[in-house]
Amino acid sequence: MTPSLKIDFISDVSCPWCLIGAIGLERALARSKDVVTADIRFQPFELNPTMPAGGENVIEHLARKHGATAQQSAPMRAMVQSRAAELGFTIATSEDSRIYNTFDAHRLLYWAALIGCDQQRALKHALFEAYFTRALDPSNHDILMDAAEASGLDRHEAGALLASERYADDVRALERQWRQRGITTIPAVIVNDRFLISGGQLPEAYEAALRNIAADL
Repeated sequence: MTPSLKIDFISDVSCPWCLIGAIGLERALARSKDVVTADIRFQPFELNPTMPAGGENVIEHLARKHGATAQQSAPMRAMVQSRAAELGFTIATSEDSRIYNTFDAHRLLYWAALIGCDQQRALKHALFEAYFTRALDPSNHDILMDAAEASGLDRHEAGALLASERYADDVRALERQWRQRGITTIPAVIVNDRFLISGGQLPEAYEAALRNIAADL
């Protein structure tokens, strides 16, 4: 009988390598279904938890946080856009793009996970598309409700959640948990609470890792 893996995918909705990793891992699971099955549970991690309303220009953000100029960060932007394009996803970010607070997006993802893995996955992809392809603000409640509705979730229930503090403590507790377990960079893929796969990998790399893990079970 094919073993079922527990996979926690720790990520942020405004992290391009998380997008690349999510697509890569999903394709790897489809390729390795002869040896393993799994549902991915997307876990919260905020890259910029103190980001104020309205966000910050990405170039100004990188300069402040890492000391990188627009010229220095351009090759990395081009790389992630190319890598995403290889996977069939459009990242349309530019020097005018903004970084936003993502806490409410994580609250919405937490709620979706309670409904089901498929619903959470659909919401995660809708949020990636809203931010990276359409340059929308993932802290805006209307944008989040649109993403929920597009994912087959109840728009009105999503709005009521966002207007409250529901699941705020749960999300913060999970974020603390992952940091306490040593997660400092994302994406991080934890399999069966034992195996760590770091970074946004292409499907081939994830598939090799999954097959190695399956052989070790």
